[in-house]
Amino acid sequence: MNSTLPPVSIRPVLDTDTAQLLELNSAAVPAVNDLDIDELTAILGASHSAVAVTSDTEPGTVLGFVILFAAGADYASENYRWFSRRTDSFLYVDRIVVAPDHRGLGLGAHLYSAVFDAARALGTDVVFCEVNLRPANPESLAFHDRLGFTEIGQQATKNDSVLVSLLSADVSQVRSAPPE
Repeated sequence: MNSTLPPVSIRPVLDTDTAQLLELNSAAVPAVNDLDIDELTAILGASHSAVAVTSDTEPGTVLGFVILFAAGADYASENYRWFSRRTDSFLYVDRIVVAPDHRGLGLGAHLYSAVFDAARALGTDVVFCEVNLRPANPESLAFHDRLGFTEIGQQATKNDSVLVSLLSADVSQVRSAPPE
């Protein structure tokens, strides 16, 4: 594993990134749900935006990504619908993934900086996401806590096989996260 953050850039996800996103997503299961190429393409097509973090020395190599949905999207995610029933102005983090060999270097914080910038550009002051409690994902819970997310509910999904903590962050109160 690398021990220092290489110079990185944030950019929109490109059509040519799809295979890398699928590989990164698969490596992150069960922290995120598994997707096939058609499901990933559909999610990207329906999303508000998707952002990648890349190494400046290898700009074609995606080191991490985030997929975002704004309020009012036609999106069947159980967690997205939970948030949608409670407010009509938000930005939802569908998934955030960092390459296994680049975790702990601050890439997640870089991606969340882009998330909060996108929320501000939308004119919304809240960002929602969820983190698995079952199967447990304590690293992600700690990371989101450092960013200023707080739990506003819990929900069992996928026929009770997954329990998530539903999290909210006030964009105006957000803190920068230390390296993961």
